[in-house]
Amino acid sequence: MKDGDENAKVRELQARLRQVGYFDRAPTGFYGTMTGGAVKAFQKKRELPQTGSVDETTWQRLLAMTHKPTADELKPSTTNKLDKPDERCMTGRVLCISKESRTLAWMIDGKVVSSMDVRFGSENTPTREGTFQVDRKVRQDWSKLYHTPMPYSMYFSRGQAVHYSSDFAARGYNGASHGCVNVRDKVKLAALFDQVKVGDKVVVHW
Repeated sequence: MKDGDENAKVRELQARLRQVGYFDRAPTGFYGTMTGGAVKAFQKKRELPQTGSVDETTWQRLLAMTHKPTADELKPSTTNKLDKPDERCMTGRVLCISKESRTLAWMIDGKVVSSMDVRFGSENTPTREGTFQVDRKVRQDWSKLYHTPMPYSMYFSRGQAVHYSSDFAARGYNGASHGCVNVRDKVKLAALFDQVKVGDKVVVHW
């Protein structure tokens, strides 16, 4: 396996690397720079050639140290690891959204109540960073501009909203939003939508 590969075997590789602490994200099935770096670190520790690609020796060594990944390890419900919350997220009711870890944490008085994976806009339509508040909520919305459904929309900065994205659920990080904060776990977002109130704080940060 090497950079650019995308298949079920790569997903298994990532899950096994995660078991032994070398991969701190959810398996994606895509072999990119993060996977290559994890493989290189694993190879270095075991005094193997640090190629960043997986040869038979590297694979056998990893197999010996790990167990066959479970379904939840291969496709965890919440995948990305939360980073340290921004200081602005530590008081009150906050949707704390990190571009660094690609996560949304629903926090109340500094405690994480729930969390979920998110993706953002592309370079051409970036998601705005800063401190905002939820202006309005629409359970079943529709984007007139992009002709796509936007269930469980929570608007925080003009047309930008946190909402469910079936495209994100299907394609993962291979796509991007038009500036909104996309969520792929519909069940989790539905529960969050019912808890968040208009006026609650939204922090988008790196």
